[in-house]
Amino acid sequence: MMSLEEWELIDEELRELRRREADWDYIRGLPPKLREAIEVYIETGDLWISAKIAGMTADEFNEIRIRAGILH
Repeated sequence: MMSLEEWELIDEELRELRRREADWDYIRGLPPKLREAIEVYIETGDLWISAKIAGMTADEFNEIRIRAGILH
């Protein structure tokens, strides 16, 4: 079983990967509410909460995530 520290390390590595791979020019051009939702996704990886912030379904938000170059 993995320790909490190991899970935290994995979470941070995934967050860094999402930050690095994101198309920040595309993200900066989004409307504020959607930009905030994308930034929440980058930091948390939580598609459901991010979609709710954006006022979209998870499928709709996932399309924006893909266009923004953000990995799962």
